[in-house]
Amino acid sequence: MDRSEIIHKITEFADRAHGNQTRKYTSERYIVHPIRVMETCSLYTDDLPILAAAILHDVIEDTPLSQYDISQFLIEFMSHNDRELTVKMVLELTDVYIKKDFPKLNRYKRKKMELERLRTISADAQTIKYADILDNSNEIPQQDPSFAKRYLIECYDILLALDKGNPQLHQKTIDLVVTELENIIKKE
Repeated sequence: MDRSEIIHKITEFADRAHGNQTRKYTSERYIVHPIRVMETCSLYTDDLPILAAAILHDVIEDTPLSQYDISQFLIEFMSHNDRELTVKMVLELTDVYIKKDFPKLNRYKRKKMELERLRTISADAQTIKYADILDNSNEIPQQDPSFAKRYLIECYDILLALDKGNPQLHQKTIDLVVTELENIIKKE
């Protein structure tokens, strides 16, 4: 099975996992976001585990599936090492400090704790995080200007802390976040 067939199978799996979920601000199926994240990553690398993890990056966080489910699915397409690497990156990109599990902490405290955790993720996972932020930073300011400033400041803090991923994508993402923040501040 060639790389494009594998990516297609993983995309179908992620789409089924996300089920009827849609993007928060549009009626688009949720899978459009992981596909865009993967496509952005593919401009900087052709590494299969990175591209697979980009597609799967929200599966554990936003669906009932577990790392075991992902690993079992990937057995038929990937070597043991590639599968382990993919699952590791998905876990690195899965938020730990979520409201459901930490109800006594406000968003600010949860995000600060999450930022400290993110500092420890691999360079490849950081590259995926840049692509994730880039995609969301293109969408959120247009769809939810009242939340966008807070979100973009959180993203900027993440980008300052995570500097081991692809340097070109890192800079492109910083530039977009700064531009979007400047646009919001001009309108205030």
